[in-house]
Amino acid sequence: MSFYYRPIVSTDVHRPKGALPVAGGWTWFSHVEIIERGGRTELVSLSEIDASVIDQISTARAPIAGLSMDAPRIMGILNVTPDSFSDGGKFDNAETAAAHAQRMIAHGADILDVGGESTRPGAQEVSIEDEIARTSPVIAAIRGSSDVPISIDTRKSSVAHAAIEAGAGLINDVSAFDFDRNMPALVADNKLPICLMHAQGLPETMQVNPSYSEVLLDVFDALNAKVELAVAAGIPKSRIIVDPGVGFGKTLEHNLSLLKGINLFHSLGCAILLGVSRKRFIGTIGNAPDPSRRAAGSIAVAMNAVAQGVQVLRVHDVAETRQALSLHQAVTSG
Repeated sequence: MSFYYRPIVSTDVHRPKGALPVAGGWTWFSHVEIIERGGRTELVSLSEIDASVIDQISTARAPIAGLSMDAPRIMGILNVTPDSFSDGGKFDNAETAAAHAQRMIAHGADILDVGGESTRPGAQEVSIEDEIARTSPVIAAIRGSSDVPISIDTRKSSVAHAAIEAGAGLINDVSAFDFDRNMPALVADNKLPICLMHAQGLPETMQVNPSYSEVLLDVFDALNAKVELAVAAGIPKSRIIVDPGVGFGKTLEHNLSLLKGINLFHSLGCAILLGVSRKRFIGTIGNAPDPSRRAAGSIAVAMNAVAQGVQVLRVHDVAETRQALSLHQAVTSG
């Protein structure tokens, strides 16, 4: 792509004539920054932009897993692993995991993301059999007591298939099809939505000197290619969520560049998911070495993303995020 189009997103009550909604949601834009590689940028009004670009940015996103995308959604993280960086070992059996799921639902989670393999930096691959044994019983237990949408956080089509049978309705693939080439067909055949996340390298090595030419544009191009791959496999764009993969093969500076320019990803024409909860860069900037003490910083970043029109927030601290979101919406939209 020669040019990149970043909408200048606002929630201000003084919305100029001719401004359009971003992704049919709660924010609007009247100008776009045109970006070229090498650092050249230009701010232009909508009248100077091709209609197809405007449509990509402004068209309302379709519901995902039964959830409309016209309001921010909270995805509660449920790691049924012994070694996840923040909550490993806390919910690694079906009983404690299902109880935590019910707490998150009560606290305001719109959707739950169940994962049985840690993808923290340095994490080792888990066998398919172990990952299924960790996740499918938990998904079935949640589905037996609630109709909340459930996402399976996995790179493996066999694990995803078992999760679908247990009641999952969204696939969250942190490898964006790189790990298992059977994943696109599985998603297409089951007519399910997919979240495609950008990562540079595998968890074992991804934080070993990650490098980009221009990180924001490089990640955009990579996700654009994955969206095209998914569409070619028979997955409509309306069922695709994109995630820039903060912390996955990125330095602190890379993460900040992605967060500052996250509104660029609206021009992919898909809903956006952001997962920054309790990550290392939040501890570094916020002086919080203990991951469990990073809720405030995580929420600060999440609310900035909401102000930029990001539709899905993947979080550990559901109650606190719901409270912050309610206040954010009250003071920005009434």
